[in-house]
Amino acid sequence: MNRQEIIIAGGSKNPLKVNRFGYGTMRLTGEGIYGEPPNRPEAIQILKKCIESGINFIDTADYYGEDVTNRLIAEAIYPYQDDLVICTKVGGARKPDKSWIPFNRPENLRSSIDNNLRTLKLEQISLVHFRVIHGSGVPFEESMATMFDMQKEGKILHVGVSNVSPEELNIAMKMGNIATVENMYGHAQRVSMEQWGQKTRGGEEVLAICEKNQIPLVPYFSLFQSMPKKDERISIIAKKYNASVAQINLAWLLHRSPWLLPIPGTSSLKHFEENLKSTEIKLSEEDMKYLE
Repeated sequence: MNRQEIIIAGGSKNPLKVNRFGYGTMRLTGEGIYGEPPNRPEAIQILKKCIESGINFIDTADYYGEDVTNRLIAEAIYPYQDDLVICTKVGGARKPDKSWIPFNRPENLRSSIDNNLRTLKLEQISLVHFRVIHGSGVPFEESMATMFDMQKEGKILHVGVSNVSPEELNIAMKMGNIATVENMYGHAQRVSMEQWGQKTRGGEEVLAICEKNQIPLVPYFSLFQSMPKKDERISIIAKKYNASVAQINLAWLLHRSPWLLPIPGTSSLKHFEENLKSTEIKLSEEDMKYLE
């Protein structure tokens, strides 16, 4: 695996160094990102394989499942190795009908953090993203203030934001140190688009802010949204390297910017191992210009 590294929160007193290829656990759940995985032994095996492969950045959330991915992580790889960064998210919740709802009032965020600490068996969470889900009426600044309060209390080491617009990111950075941004980004979704009835914000604009301020951008849904969109250019490059379309999508992310930290997720051990091989693909400058 490519050991290229990235610094999280390099401007703070407690920087974290991780390999620039992580794993997102969302797919380790049942249908509709809800309930237990259809193949629990394989889910456990994938998490163990993460550690064996040198992955030391794992993304999760207590509303995946619910609590399913956190419990799987603890079962599979606790006690954790010293350099492992487990990144979680707060700000959302699930209803029994599997719908997504805002959960971003100060008391909601605090209960979510306490729940993550309990299920992950941690005394402090290394990195927490505040996930923006609009519709609650809670001002963005109020939610962010609570995140920074919990950081001061020692429950959170580093604060990040997710699904933010350029304007929201700038507001957050004025309030405190933002370690990472987790937004939708990939070869097929670099501009604003509709997601779950809401317009996603970010793309290239947010990446530009991240690069300027040396903030890692963690792209989510980089394959989920890119794969259905047939791009002949991706297919041609895939044939050139005898690779899959998914592998070229991931290789493009790794070459697009040194501040991108991909976290492709899958519930298949075979696909997980295929994704890992994307770190070995060296796209040329001509390839990148062609894909632009």
